[in-house]
Parts: sequence; structure tokens; C-alpha cells
Amino acid sequence: MDNNNQVTSAVLWDMDGVLVDTGELHFQSWVMALSEVDIPFDRQKFRQTFGMNNNGILSVMLGHPPEPSFLARVSDRKEGLFRQMIRGKVHPMPGVRTWLKRLQGMGYRQAVASSAPMANIDALVGEMQIQAYFAAIVSAYDLPSKPDPAVFLEAASQLGVSPKRCIVIEDAIPGVRAAHHAGMKCIAVTTTNPRQDLSGAEIIVDSLEELQTENFMIV
Repeated sequence: MDNNNQVTSAVLWDMDGVLVDTGELHFQSWVMALSEVDIPFDRQKFRQTFGMNNNGILSVMLGHPPEPSFLARVSDRKEGLFRQMIRGKVHPMPGVRTWLKRLQGMGYRQAVASSAPMANIDALVGEMQIQAYFAAIVSAYDLPSKPDPAVFLEAASQLGVSPKRCIVIEDAIPGVRAAHHAGMKCIAVTTTNPRQDLSGAEIIVDSLEELQTENFMIV
């Protein structure tokens, strides 16, 4: 990547399943919170909805958008349980620290663009002590849920980078679709979904440790 491109390209990181493996903790906290309101939740539903924000997840579970008060009550309970569970239990995924540092050195701007509530993002980034790598941290909690591209477009806007100069790193099917809806390229990691379900991504890896520098030169 030449010097001219260095200041105009960005990498947008999804949080859960990409920067950190929180899938099981999310599953367990959803099971607990939904059982309290008599909504069954299994791993198939979890896989179907992982990557969406809570409004999107509950819309799938209920078959219609949740009432605001119900959304707030269930979300507060679920996320409170989740933040209790992560204390001392989360670490960056293999390759994350290496690539955060390397991409920073290569001149890419970096952001977190996650469907999680901001309190969760802040807690996780703080637990892993990786705040310094990000020029923006964006939550889609109050935005349309992935596969809507809103969170990625907002992150690009905050970074001052054109969407076509952004690479998204995702693990969720709605996230891959959202990246393309935003006009961005996507690197997918098979943390949460099998390779065939992520086939829309430009590059698919089983671990971030497999990535090469040239993989980030697709924009």
C-alpha cells in the first residue's frame, strides 16, 4: 500500500467472535434472560441471530418487533448477566494483537463496529486493554441491525474514510451482508459459522493468524 493510500484506508472490526470469543457467554446469558420471560432459546436460534443487535434478535424470536419496554427490560437483564460473566474470562482472539499493531504501523485507521451495546464494547475493550488502537468505537445498538450497513457506514464516517476504502472483519452472516451493503470488502473468520455460510466474503480464514499483509490490499 503506497503512502497516499495509507491515510485513506480503514479496517472495521466486529467485536464478538472477531476481536474476542464471547459466543458461549452470550448464549448462556440469552438463555437465562429469555427463560425468565418464557421464551425458549437454543443454539440454532443463537446461530441464526448472532451478529444482530438486541432489537433484531428479539424481533426474530417474537416474530415481530418487541415493545420498547419489553426490549429494554430483557436487554438490560441479558447484558447485565453478560457483563458479570466476562470479568477475568475474556482474551483477544489469536492474531488480534498482532494485526492491531501491524495495521496501525501500516497506516490503516481502525474502528470497532459492533452490534453490542456500548457498555459491553467498553467493558470488553477495557478488559483486553486494546483501546489505543481504535480511532472510533461504534455501537449499532440504537441503529438498524445488521445486515443493515448503518454501523459500518457510521464507523467509516467517524474515521473520515470512504466506504469503498474500508475492510470489515466479521464472523457473522448478517455482518458479511452488512459489509457488502455498505460497499465495503469483507474478511470473514469461521469463529461462529462454517466456511460455506460465509462464502460472500472476499477472504475467509479459520483464524486471523492465517492472514497475510496482502489480504488487506483489496481496497
